[in-house]
Amino acid sequence: MQEGFVSYQSSSSEDLAAQQRSLEAETEGVANSQTLIEKAIHWFQARSMFVVAYGTGCGAIEMPPVFTSRYDIERLGVVGVATPRQADILIVSGYASLKTLRRIIRTYEQMSEPKFVIALGSCTINGGMYWDSYNTIKKLEDYLGVDMYVAGCMPRPEALIEGFVKLQAAIRDQTLEPGYVRYRDNYDWYRHNQEKVLGKNIAPQYEENYAGMELS
Repeated sequence: MQEGFVSYQSSSSEDLAAQQRSLEAETEGVANSQTLIEKAIHWFQARSMFVVAYGTGCGAIEMPPVFTSRYDIERLGVVGVATPRQADILIVSGYASLKTLRRIIRTYEQMSEPKFVIALGSCTINGGMYWDSYNTIKKLEDYLGVDMYVAGCMPRPEALIEGFVKLQAAIRDQTLEPGYVRYRDNYDWYRHNQEKVLGKNIAPQYEENYAGMELS
């Protein structure tokens, strides 16, 4: 008989059961291979974090040392990139004024999925030392989907590295509901919170800022 075809000459129940077990084993093998592929994708994703080079607040002073030779976070697969469209990690470093929040939202929404947010410093958790300020937000998670908090004022580079390591573990093991999924699924809620403090026009008004200026 031609190779690759199943013989139906024997119709005993034992032979049919054996053929069924063979087909189930092949199907199970495909499912297991897909699981392995997904695990590999998650591992590669966790070990290739591209951080957008955007210092949003005072905590940005702690970010450059992390990339220097003393801490060398690049050995963990974390590198800096220039634009949001190249990045999948946004670090909100310290307090966020309302003016800065506009830029943070625009930067975040320009990033492609999957993307993650690390909130650095106490100000992103509860306002920190600016908790009673009229011009800063108190809880970043009310406006963006936050994936990892690093507490402190200001956290040292070691703390930021620990935040990266925990986020990598969560991505690799899929133990975290990503913030971008929450942001996408509950966009109306986030948008409502954004409009409460920024008004209907969320995006920065660059045209108004540069009105009347001649560009060379």
